[in-house]
Amino acid sequence: MQRLKVWDPVVRVFHWSLVAGFAANALVLDDDGKLHQWVGYIVVALVILRLIWGVVGTRFARFSSFPPDISASLGQMRDILNGIRRIHIGHTPLGALMIYNLLLSMLVIGVSGWLMTTDMFWGVEWPEELHETAVAWAEVSVVLHVAAVLFESWRTSVNLPRAMITGCKEIQKDQEMVA
Repeated sequence: MQRLKVWDPVVRVFHWSLVAGFAANALVLDDDGKLHQWVGYIVVALVILRLIWGVVGTRFARFSSFPPDISASLGQMRDILNGIRRIHIGHTPLGALMIYNLLLSMLVIGVSGWLMTTDMFWGVEWPEELHETAVAWAEVSVVLHVAAVLFESWRTSVNLPRAMITGCKEIQKDQEMVA
């Protein structure tokens, strides 16, 4: 078994803080409360931090290590359909698309939520409709993300949730790896 250091502390703290903030705002906190707004601002700050870290961070945190690539994503889907188990050391191509989707969704949620608090858009419906649509999209995306992580963990025998906690992926020595 090989133990590969992949996720740095910034990526892991960001990930789990985003999970907590989004879950709190979507499932627990009163939508009209001040705490909901502040948690939303924290989520946006986290995304901005992640965007910066995606440029200057460690190897697997950088966006250059997982560019959005439709061709590679289709290749990953072919691998899945054909039972080919390639282990991606960092993010998979489909995982990369989900990350970009979720980061953009969080920004749309945050900006539209903030617009609803401004005098300029007070009583205007589209910011609230955009906010609610983006939240629903993000909720569906999160469910798909969790399902995909569990499926890939089972399919590749790499415990991805544990890797996002410990920072290390444990990979069997005979598995084919892709950077």
